[in-house]
This record gives sequence, structure tokens and C-alpha cells, in this order.
Amino acid sequence: MNPLNSIIVDDEWLVREELKTMLGQYPEIRVVAEAADVPQAVEAIKKYKPGVLFLDIQMPGASGFDLLEKIKVKAKIIFITAYDKYAIKAFEVNALDYLLKPITKERLTKAVKRLIGDQEATARVPQKVEYDDIVYIVVNGSVQFLKVSLLKCILAEGNYSYIYYKDRKKDLVSKTLQEWDEILPRNYFVRIHRSTIVNFEYVQEVKKCRNYTHLVYVRDIEQPFMMSRRYASKLKKTLPW
Repeated sequence: MNPLNSIIVDDEWLVREELKTMLGQYPEIRVVAEAADVPQAVEAIKKYKPGVLFLDIQMPGASGFDLLEKIKVKAKIIFITAYDKYAIKAFEVNALDYLLKPITKERLTKAVKRLIGDQEATARVPQKVEYDDIVYIVVNGSVQFLKVSLLKCILAEGNYSYIYYKDRKKDLVSKTLQEWDEILPRNYFVRIHRSTIVNFEYVQEVKKCRNYTHLVYVRDIEQPFMMSRRYASKLKKTLPW
């Protein structure tokens, strides 16, 4: 296969040099440009249209996530970070992997193997998040990090969805209910209706109604949600009600 053109975006010159040297050991990867900040990265991406982007998260002035808001990136993204709290499943930007600084040869090899593997299969299969993960989304035009475990429920709104979050009001985000359903851990998040997903950690009560439907009461939400007969029949053997 032809080498994948790559761009390294990091404000630290030494990190860029070390990563470029390490990547020189992989004939599948060709570094075509470097960038020390977001404006440089935007120009490099426009010029080279890379297949992979090694992207620092925290940089002076603007973050790696800010870059992804400024320009549409079709490349696979491997995040670089010095902070483990940013080791996220960044599904909004289809991140392939992340590397913690200082980058080790063993960890880089693992990332490269993922990169040059069956990329089509990787793109088709959404990556599940764990209950303790932090996810990146865009809410009202601003970047936010959300803990999966604090999501109480999600309601469909066309090609968008409303998320109900612990101790705050609901937010409208540009993700469909189906996309949420594909990535959230099924041992916590349950689809109770074609338009509703709930986190059963926050369910206070489930009441049976006529026609085999149920009302699901979620903590601190006044109105209950309807669980359709179809979904109730699927769940009755696994849930304690």
C-alpha cells in the first residue's frame, strides 16, 4: 500500500521531532508537514489533505478540538496528550486512538497497527464507550466534555437529540439517538422507546400500564417516559421490575 500522508500538530518542537523520528521507522506512514498551532495546522491540512493527523489536545491559544471546529478533517485522528483525563473516546471526531506523552515505541506501534489495519471495517463499526469514559461533544456551538456515567437519558429530536445530564438542564446535541445507541454501554443504557434511551442507574420506578406498556420514572425528571410494549418484552428478563 502507498504510505499514508500524515501531519503532526503539537506546540512543542521536541515532541514533533521525536514523533517524526519514531514514525520514520514505519514505511506505512509519511510525515508531510508539521504545525505548532491551529492556524498553521489549518493551512497544512488544506494543502496536503492528510490521511492521518497526529493532534495535540492542549495547545496555547486554541486546542486540538478547536481545530476540528474550524476545518472539516477527513483524516484519521490520533490524539496526543500529556493528561490522562483526556484519554477519551472522542466519537464526535472519529478519533482512531490517543497517545499519552511521553510517547513510547510500543504504544506508537499499537496505534500504527490500528491505523493500517482494516480501515473500512474500523470506520463502519462504532467504538463502544465505557461507563467511566469522558466523551467530547458540541453543545450550542461550544466544546464540552461529558462523563458518560452522568447521562440520565437521551431523547430523539430528528437528526439531533436532547441529553438530560445530572444536575443540569437538558442540552440539544447534533447526534441521533441511533448513534448514541450504538456506542453507549448496554449494561447501563437501555432503549425503552424508539425515541428514548435511559440510564437505569437513574431510574426510580417502573410502573406497568395497560396494553403491556410501562411508565419509566427517571430521577429529578417530573414527567415519566413511556416504555413501549416492544421494548418492554425485550427487557423484562434482564431488568429488576
